[in-house]
Amino acid sequence: MAQQLLMPKATAIWLVDNTALSFDQIAQFCKLHPLEVKAIADGEAAQGIKGLDPIATGQLSRDEIARAEGNPNYKLKLSEPKVRVPESKRRGPRYTPVSKRQDKPDGIAWIIRNHPEVSDGQISKLIGTTRTTIAAIRDRTHWNIANIVPKDPVTLGLCSQRELDAVVAKAAKAAGIEAQTDTRLEGDREALIEQLRAERDAAARGADATLADEEAALFGNSSGFQDPFKR
Repeated sequence: MAQQLLMPKATAIWLVDNTALSFDQIAQFCKLHPLEVKAIADGEAAQGIKGLDPIATGQLSRDEIARAEGNPNYKLKLSEPKVRVPESKRRGPRYTPVSKRQDKPDGIAWIIRNHPEVSDGQISKLIGTTRTTIAAIRDRTHWNIANIVPKDPVTLGLCSQRELDAVVAKAAKAAGIEAQTDTRLEGDREALIEQLRAERDAAARGADATLADEEAALFGNSSGFQDPFKR
């Protein structure tokens, strides 16, 4: 009986995220259609499935992957799997809701324009897209380039500010440059602090005035005070 690959889609996810294999090579090995592999890479298929490391399961060796990466016509050969099948956490392109996928090119363009030191691989993992798409936006050959407008990926909800800052810092360190500090909110932050101080002072003054009015109403002024027990 021919040996079969365990969890083909999970294995395909891992190979897309962690190797330079072509879609055709991954499709051949995992018995999937090349377009399905491309959809996995674009985050449009196999959503929520964790990648399965075929090296850890013994279904592929590092040498076999390296051999295939060096020759796009080479077909991967399945090895004897191990008994235990560990499940690895997916690393790389994240799941992005359908409503936000159309924003990816704008977010990619923003990073390319504002942080040229960030590599295509880092952008791919941060935004959840393919290097082919990033390259097309870089050299302006993307099919929709005329409608792409650079927009902050944090504002678009494609990643968090902390994730973006970490990627930029790592890229800057590798390039030997100083990472840019995001000062967009500096003025707003100072204005907010001043507003809160003013509101606090106004509240304190209001509380003092209210207390004074209540004391006056209860006891009256010193000239008009009368002892309630005196007849």
